Amino acid sequence: MNNCLPWDVTAADADADADGGPPAGARVGRRLIVAMLLAAAALDLTRCGLVMAAARHPAPTAGLVAAGLAAAALTARTARGCQAGQRWAGWAALLIGAASAPQAAASGFRTPYTIPDTATAALGALLAITILATAGRMDRRDTTPQNPPPSRSARAGTGERSSIH
Repeated sequence: MNNCLPWDVTAADADADADGGPPAGARVGRRLIVAMLLAAAALDLTRCGLVMAAARHPAPTAGLVAAGLAAAALTARTARGCQAGQRWAGWAALLIGAASAPQAAASGFRTPYTIPDTATAALGALLAITILATAGRMDRRDTTPQNPPPSRSARAGTGERSSIH
């Protein structure tokens, strides 16, 4: 899989371990990212439920619920795309992770939103860190560096002589 992002591993590729398929760490990293995205979607839905329970005015409540449902739908679609190996899904997951903490802080961590906002901020930071930490490793087939054999001109300059004199 040349020129692929680390999350560009499809389900069909997951069965190809023996033939140079993705390493086990790539599958584990991808599953972890999908689980974090689904947890973020669940937190968005939790926040929607809390908004409806603590509703004072219908117009702002409807706007907040619509935004929360849209965020949950986008996050769930991103999780599905990441699981399927879509190229855009990794970038979207990184943006979701980076935007989660500011979005959670916007409500000011007030009651009754303290627990879901804190969890959203922490999960967003972990999601962004996980994606960045696995970005360089998930597509590598071999992690040991290989040194090429020296060329003839390099050996000639080291003083090696022919054994025939």
